[in-house]
Amino acid sequence: MSGAKDRMRHKKMRNQPSSVTYSSPDWSGSQKRNGGDTPHSGRSFDSSSHMRGGGPSPSDRYHQQGGWMRGRQAGAQAYAQDLPKCLTASSFAKARAAEVNAMLKAVNKTTGSCHVFGALPKHMRRRAMSHNTKRLPCRLREGALKMLEKSQQSAQKGKKELSKNKSRKARRRHGNLLLEFNRRQRKNKWLETHIWHAKRFHMVKRWGYCLGDRPTQKCYRACYRAMSSHCLLQDLSYYCCIELQGPEDLLLRSLSRLTSKETGPTFAASLCLSGRREGSVMLYRPDQYPSQALGPVLFLWRPCTKGSAHRQLWIWAHPTVKQDLLPELKAVCQCSEAVVPSATAAVPVPAPVPTPVPESTQPSPTGQPTSRKRKRTDGNPDGQPAKKIVGDGTRSPTTPVSWRSPVSGIVISDLSMEIVRYRLIGPLSHTVLSETLEPATDCDAESKSKSCAFWWPEHCKNQDNMSLHQQQSDIFQLFKGVYSTAEFPAGTVLGLTVDDPRLTLPRKKDKALPNLQKAEGVDEDRLRDISLRGVPEQCSHSALWEQSVRDNVTDNKISEQELNRMKSQLLVPGSRLSPVPLQGRIPVLLVHQPGKQQGQEMASWGTGWDLLLPKGWGMAFWIPLLYRGVRTGGLQVGLKHSQNKGVAHFPHDYPDCPAGARFQQEQEMDLLEKFKRRPPSKRANYIKHGCLAPFRCPWQQLVEEWEEIVREGGDAGKSPEDTVTGQPTQLTEMLSHPANSSAPRGSFAVLRNRKALKQLSAWCRPTSSKGQRAQRGSQTAALCPASVASLQTAHPSCLVWVRLSLLTKGHPVLHAMVCVPTADDLQQLLKDPHGSGPQEPQHKDHFKSRIKRRKKGHKTPSSAPKNESSDPNKEQGSDSTQSLPMDQGSSPTRCLSPEPSSTPILTVSKEPGIDPTNSASSGENLTIGLWPKPLPSVTSHCSRLTLGWITQGDFSLTAGCGEALGLVSLAGLLQMLLKQPAEQRGLVLLRNPASLQYRFAKINIEA
Repeated sequence: MSGAKDRMRHKKMRNQPSSVTYSSPDWSGSQKRNGGDTPHSGRSFDSSSHMRGGGPSPSDRYHQQGGWMRGRQAGAQAYAQDLPKCLTASSFAKARAAEVNAMLKAVNKTTGSCHVFGALPKHMRRRAMSHNTKRLPCRLREGALKMLEKSQQSAQKGKKELSKNKSRKARRRHGNLLLEFNRRQRKNKWLETHIWHAKRFHMVKRWGYCLGDRPTQKCYRACYRAMSSHCLLQDLSYYCCIELQGPEDLLLRSLSRLTSKETGPTFAASLCLSGRREGSVMLYRPDQYPSQALGPVLFLWRPCTKGSAHRQLWIWAHPTVKQDLLPELKAVCQCSEAVVPSATAAVPVPAPVPTPVPESTQPSPTGQPTSRKRKRTDGNPDGQPAKKIVGDGTRSPTTPVSWRSPVSGIVISDLSMEIVRYRLIGPLSHTVLSETLEPATDCDAESKSKSCAFWWPEHCKNQDNMSLHQQQSDIFQLFKGVYSTAEFPAGTVLGLTVDDPRLTLPRKKDKALPNLQKAEGVDEDRLRDISLRGVPEQCSHSALWEQSVRDNVTDNKISEQELNRMKSQLLVPGSRLSPVPLQGRIPVLLVHQPGKQQGQEMASWGTGWDLLLPKGWGMAFWIPLLYRGVRTGGLQVGLKHSQNKGVAHFPHDYPDCPAGARFQQEQEMDLLEKFKRRPPSKRANYIKHGCLAPFRCPWQQLVEEWEEIVREGGDAGKSPEDTVTGQPTQLTEMLSHPANSSAPRGSFAVLRNRKALKQLSAWCRPTSSKGQRAQRGSQTAALCPASVASLQTAHPSCLVWVRLSLLTKGHPVLHAMVCVPTADDLQQLLKDPHGSGPQEPQHKDHFKSRIKRRKKGHKTPSSAPKNESSDPNKEQGSDSTQSLPMDQGSSPTRCLSPEPSSTPILTVSKEPGIDPTNSASSGENLTIGLWPKPLPSVTSHCSRLTLGWITQGDFSLTAGCGEALGLVSLAGLLQMLLKQPAEQRGLVLLRNPASLQYRFAKINIEA
């Protein structure tokens, strides 16, 4: 027998019991039959088997002629042909029982796999079998059902319960889809345009929201062109609105503790207090100015009513500012009593037309289930259908959203996600709005006479309201005669009531452009008056301020299904519904946003309008705006918009705020994780490039080091070849006073004093990006050591927000270094104005060899002798440092303690920045290409002193050159301006983290 056949036989006979016997002839002459006393085992055979191919011997042919034989088995035993003469019944039955049991076991057992489908005949087997048991033969269905139940039970033990609707068709049903969306909104809040954005944008989860970061298609330049020549649309509904109500004097007195007049207009500005303009202000913790900033906010007063001192104020803040601002508002307004939210009153809604139930879906009279599949019941257990979440889905219905002061009567309400806010950016934003929105039409006399649940008929009964609505409509019609949005005053507010924009939806998308024919009939005198003075105070009022009106409009919104049904009944398809349904009037607010105010290129670039709506109407206005040819942008477009305007973007450019500090920590973690994902050969070695902090900006250490440099005379850390001339003797005497040096240092702050910024702006001789000098008529103090010292003394530990424009080619990136040019650099710039700039010498990586030794295992903490670890000064030649007094003629490495209250220690070592007591320096937790913590001196680590870092940087399409936004040390900036020549004052050097090339740039400080 061959090896393959032998293995096949053993596989088939492995389940045979050992009690099975076969009758075999007794070759010794004794003829024992089956059932005899000495049976032979059927599983035993002659060991002297013949080889494969060998036939039986002639003496054995007689015995094999009548015997049973399967295949050609050499040496197999044969069975006798003659019948036995006698049988023992008990022995015969006992022997046959074992054979019957083996046969039944072989029949019932499936093939190699335990699946019941293996019992099918070979011609019925398929590689991919159906799980439908009805497709099996009747004899196998019972076993298949048992196997299916067993597999489901085992799966439920280790896994979650599987959904009953597994097919995509079932999951995409409206009811199931709505339940799934509601479940997903319990963790992160969704905007009303979330579904639209999720199909077209890269979504990110930030600040508790799911927001669109950037489009999936390439549209960077298209978005810029839209902001420059047409219109770009953004959804800013994630901004939180906080409402304050109470007496005007008490509100202003409480809010004055959070602001300062030195930073600009506050809540008490006359134009903003009247409600005609929207203002912006920087908030601080109560009575803590200029430190402990909270963040910037927008505020809008409701126009005051005659004879009433009660006022209403909306404060719009970033979500990260709200969590810090809301407790401070409660404290200054003494609002400690939480108002329990009352049960929402049922709003009467017209009953829908009952839909007839098909006969096939009606239950049978006998109660037996019909043959059709029963649909899954969607909604609550009480039979109510599920409703779409409108607003904040993460907030519990019992969570208080209002707080009242028992002393002053001020009420603070959290209106987050209660008002939709869209931002339209571009010179034709007013054209898009004028074509999308139509002023609401008046109700007929019949509707006014009847009592109605809608707000508009009741509003029309008052003649004063209709007169005001007519004035607002006339001003809105003037938009058609305006050629650019920049013609309106910044912050102008216009209240309006419009019809449902879905009723005037065009057949196809078209770009909204100014109509010259309509512009001819516009009153030029009135348009000029509005452009100079703005909208009248009474026209800034809107019914959107009323909570009852907002709820009524939201609850009585016409559904898309009902609106389509009404359109289908029109005699002329595509015509407008007439009359407009009573629930199709929506109060809105239009708020003007100013454009670019820094520099001389493209003034008023990026201007636009903000559209405020009640919640629930987001998509009803979003789609009509898209049909007017606008572009859509996400978070990245908003960042580029701020960068091109030259203004700070929150929270990127606010490191002194809690939200800005948290953002920088998250940004550092993301950048570090991205850096470590790449192999060392495919990423930059920042140690060799002389970059200490490529992923973060150590602002506190920068401020402390520059104060130490100025206190010690301004020459610390300067290389010997620096020949910048200056006489800071008076400055040193004033700043090195014992009272100043002994004062404990606190946290840094960003300078926002308008007077100090104007003085710095004049000293830097601000010019545009193309080198054109800006004309300034204000007179400021001359730049001298006395004026510099007084400014530094008045604002210690401060950073200055600056805008930098490259003089030549260059592309600044995030966390690029702002450095002080030497005298040789300035002389070289005079000789070659179009030169590339100096270069930084390549640094040596002192940690690379340590990391390699650690990987090879030559130096481990466990293998090191105990006597070596106990003596820290044994290897002073390689790792130890010596504390020495500072020598102004050398350039020591300055290692400052990270604690603000500790005294800085100046150390000199052969390997700069390496601390033998630090575990990271000894080879643990080191990353190739990155400096370990704590960092050495950030100011004097390179050949040029470091002033600050860049927080935003890119090639500006607006200016046509590289532009960057960042922060620099006030002490370092004053020291640099004092030593630079008058004709080159305000020039700095920029260097990217992964580059050794310096580029000349011009500092612009805008007050």
